[in-house]
Amino acid sequence: MRWEKLGQLYCPQQIHPKLMSHAANPLPVLLRDDLYRVFFSGRDEQNRSSVGFADIDIVQQKVMAVHHQPIFEHGPKGSFYSHGVSIGNSYEAGGIRYILFMGWQIPDDGHWRGDVGRLCLAADCCTMSLDRAKPFIGTDSIDPISLSYPWVLRDGESYRMWYGSTMTWVAENNEMVHVIQSAHSRDGHHWVKDGLAVPYELGIAQAFSRPSVICDADGYHMWFSYRGGQPDKTYRIGYAFSECGKRWTLRLDDTGIDVAESGWDAEMIEYPFVLDHKGHRYMLYNGNGYGKTGFGLAVLAHG
Repeated sequence: MRWEKLGQLYCPQQIHPKLMSHAANPLPVLLRDDLYRVFFSGRDEQNRSSVGFADIDIVQQKVMAVHHQPIFEHGPKGSFYSHGVSIGNSYEAGGIRYILFMGWQIPDDGHWRGDVGRLCLAADCCTMSLDRAKPFIGTDSIDPISLSYPWVLRDGESYRMWYGSTMTWVAENNEMVHVIQSAHSRDGHHWVKDGLAVPYELGIAQAFSRPSVICDADGYHMWFSYRGGQPDKTYRIGYAFSECGKRWTLRLDDTGIDVAESGWDAEMIEYPFVLDHKGHRYMLYNGNGYGKTGFGLAVLAHG
């Protein structure tokens, strides 16, 4: 597998007090033809993230328009998304398009943490509303510490979800262990957690985030961010494969994309979103600074 980088696609602009920097977690939703509305998480001066968007022609690799206000803002103090909204992906259930997100909280006397929330996206893709004031999926005995970036895939008549879960903030190599868990649902609303989906390896791949999954004739393909715990190691994009979508194998050497020698994605690459469009497989991804330099585009090379 080899990804051909097509370059930086969107560089963040100071377009609103809630969107002063960053364009993390790009989430494309097809509007028509080759035009995608790409939602992203931007930040204010206090590093609290809200959702903005830009319209992108994926074939021309061109920004067609930028919306200059947030479409959804982080919540008030005490809410489960008080310090940020980091979007995962979208799916439809019962005729409604939903977007799942990681809601950030930073307690005054504790470690930051996250829960999974759900947004309702209007049919015109111009407004979002919170589905419920409480987390859509929260911590429990299976996920006791913190949750992150969910991905939902319609699989026949049911749904599958992959999401991040913290096992410990500090492992023996002083890096967190944040793994990818799975869940299933018959209706897209009520979920049963299945436990660990992707194996992890201390010192190699132990801090995962933002899975992106595609199913084709070969099986299930997952791309994700990961760190291994080395002091100088920043996020990279990794790959895992499964024939059935339940038992996954890490194939980090098959990822086919890495940091550049210089430029906007030379220090790290992370938060992939993979999609198929008109016979091509594309990847939107972030570069340096967790989205501070915006997002770029890559295409899977044939042969």
